[in-house]
Amino acid sequence: MKQLILCIAAISAIFLMPSRATSQIREKAEGLLNAVITENKTNDIPADSSAAIEDKLRLDSIRMQELELQLQEMKLNEIVLRTELSDALNKHITTDSLKKEEQRRSIDSLRTLTPGVHLIIDNDTLLTFYAKRGGVSAYDRAENAVNMIQKIGKDLSLKTDSVYLFNSEYQTDIMYGEKVILSVTDQDALWLNTEREKLAKEYQSVVNNKILELKKEHSILQIAKRVALFILVLVVQYFLFKLTNYLFRKLRRRIIWLKQNKLKSITIRDYEFLNTHRQGRILIFLNNILRYIVLLIQLMFSVPMLFAIFPQTEHLAMKLFTYIIEPIKMVLKSVIEYIPNLFIIIVIYYCVKYIIKGIQYIANEIESEKLKITGFYPDWAQPSFNIIRFLLYAFMIAMIYPYLPGSDSGVFQGISVFVGLIVSLGSSTVIGNIIAGLVITYMRPFKLGDRIKLNETTGNVIEKTPFVTRIRTPKNEVVTIPNSFIMSSHTVNYSASARQFGLIIHSTVSIGYDVPWRQVHQLLINAARSTPGVMSHPKPFVLETELQDYYPCYQINAYIKEADQLSQIYSDLHQNIQDVFNEAGIEIMSPHYYAGRDGSAVTIPAEYQQKPDSPDKK
Repeated sequence: MKQLILCIAAISAIFLMPSRATSQIREKAEGLLNAVITENKTNDIPADSSAAIEDKLRLDSIRMQELELQLQEMKLNEIVLRTELSDALNKHITTDSLKKEEQRRSIDSLRTLTPGVHLIIDNDTLLTFYAKRGGVSAYDRAENAVNMIQKIGKDLSLKTDSVYLFNSEYQTDIMYGEKVILSVTDQDALWLNTEREKLAKEYQSVVNNKILELKKEHSILQIAKRVALFILVLVVQYFLFKLTNYLFRKLRRRIIWLKQNKLKSITIRDYEFLNTHRQGRILIFLNNILRYIVLLIQLMFSVPMLFAIFPQTEHLAMKLFTYIIEPIKMVLKSVIEYIPNLFIIIVIYYCVKYIIKGIQYIANEIESEKLKITGFYPDWAQPSFNIIRFLLYAFMIAMIYPYLPGSDSGVFQGISVFVGLIVSLGSSTVIGNIIAGLVITYMRPFKLGDRIKLNETTGNVIEKTPFVTRIRTPKNEVVTIPNSFIMSSHTVNYSASARQFGLIIHSTVSIGYDVPWRQVHQLLINAARSTPGVMSHPKPFVLETELQDYYPCYQINAYIKEADQLSQIYSDLHQNIQDVFNEAGIEIMSPHYYAGRDGSAVTIPAEYQQKPDSPDKK
């Protein structure tokens, strides 16, 4: 029985060990327990003799020794397993450290290129997110955190000590009650060169301070102060209105007194341009206009102040300002009979104007290549904008036309038709140039700054208008060419080829047959390579274009990028050709310069000449 109790105690101690490494020891202990229980069952048979009892005690002592040995063996196995587990854990820690170091190096290389997403509340930057969390981008993380902080800060039942940290294996959450305000990951810590727990505590402090600040702003006391300030602004504005009306009434009475006592008629020679009565009416009218302007200016200041008092209505200040302007416009519209039509005209004009501004903004974005549309080239942006602007202005005139004075008159309509007929019949050439300009724009044969050739005119495009295109020649001559002429002529664009592939310049020289062609090729290539503006890659090359009676013709070809420097590069190339051939002692035969030479001389290098057969082969 004692052995059974001892085994149970040992096995219980083993089962209570927290390490995973004791699983094998537990299996052996269970087997040992089962063996002891079986032996006890067999030994429960009563014995009659003392010899049997002694044998039983001896067997029990032997069994106890065996159990102690097995227990020691189990402890040794446990030590071995713990050692293996510790080694594996250390290896895992080392791997994680290397992985974090690699991530840190990668982040260090990206830190200067990544601005991060700022978490901003009330123009106050609290912190910055650089990395995404799971499938949530840095921008969405910042936006969610802003919404959560504002919602918590506006809660009147906020408890100041409810913001706490909740740590998990992969992230640390900044919590408010059961709500997650934001999460701090290991990636966030790596971006800021710190530990996750330390960074989470810093963020907790910042978030907690901002929540307390928002709570203070949205407290009942603060709301009461805002309400009091709102009432104060209303009272001040009311007395300002009273004072303004009082002062302008005094000014009106002063004008009437001046009209009756001081004003004199304004005459031009014998014509009375303005009598005192008309002067008084004009001054009274200006007095009323000035009064409205002063009242409007007061509203422009007071209305934003009223709505800026409360954060919830601050963004409505400008909207309410427009609502205030509309009644004032309606009052002014009722003073003069034509004001309603004029107001409609103004609205149409400004609508079209701001639509054009919006289209111009889009055109500028496309032209600067900030906005890219597939199949729409940046140099189409401004011409397309000009076309749309013209159409919008034409549409605006068509909408304004019915509101113009006398637009319903038959005479006015007849004059309009007559003017339109004259314009359409007398501007066929102008319309042809405009259409040609549009076609040229969308054909894209050239753009501003390109070096082009139109028939016999070569130069840089300095201006493109709907009617004409202006070219400045290398001699600084400005040539104006109608767009319709360009449509009927062929155009050579040097700059386009130079930008995309490299423009090939070429020049032909003729050298006598007495000079080996390989030497001529090398000299021409050397001359091209030493020419400023010639590209080293692709390499210059030589073509033999003709074999004349007295000389062959060699054409040197070289690639250049600067088409604007075409004339200068040609000049430098020709100078270099002369220099290299003079240095080599070779005469240039072109155009008609013949060398006195023996026609029997050969130009084939000695190594390429066929040697006579040796005597052995004869």
